[in-house]
Amino acid sequence: MTTRFFRLIACQLLLLFVCAQALAADGVDVTLARIEVTEEGYRLDARYAFDLNRDLEDAIQHGVSLYFTTEIELTRPRWWWTDEKAVSARQSQRIWYDVLLRQYHVSVVGSIKQNFATLDDALFNIRRPSRWLIAPRSGLKPGETYNVTLRMFMDRQFLQKPLQVNAFNNAGWQLGSAKKTFTYKAE
Repeated sequence: MTTRFFRLIACQLLLLFVCAQALAADGVDVTLARIEVTEEGYRLDARYAFDLNRDLEDAIQHGVSLYFTTEIELTRPRWWWTDEKAVSARQSQRIWYDVLLRQYHVSVVGSIKQNFATLDDALFNIRRPSRWLIAPRSGLKPGETYNVTLRMFMDRQFLQKPLQVNAFNNAGWQLGSAKKTFTYKAE
């Protein structure tokens, strides 16, 4: 009796582990994240790996705009108080399909759009965004070390209200990365 019980527990744990791996595979992986210094200031160079599931592809094909938001935060550790927040920035990209023109469009919110013939080409632009200015040169203190936290996710708050209800209750509409952390020494 106890052997059966332990086998049942082992099978359930294995099933739980496999399901957790399957859910993790549906997320966004941050494959590259680094900060570059330029004349204008500090820019984020990031690369992401993800695939859209069938629900999200169908939504785009039917003209629903999807938004992918990248959030970055740089904090300077202090031993005597809480960490000092030096930079907190956010950028959203929109992807949508124009049914009449049969083109995919991608734009950074508030910027010009780019047109693409295929969904893969449009997603490539979201997975490899242009280097984005996150702080001016005066925003960081040269020589100081900062803790960087970065994440990217499909921002469901931009969706139309009827779709938001479905998106918040449906696991297929919850696409995002875990927070990636690393240190950066300002130049």
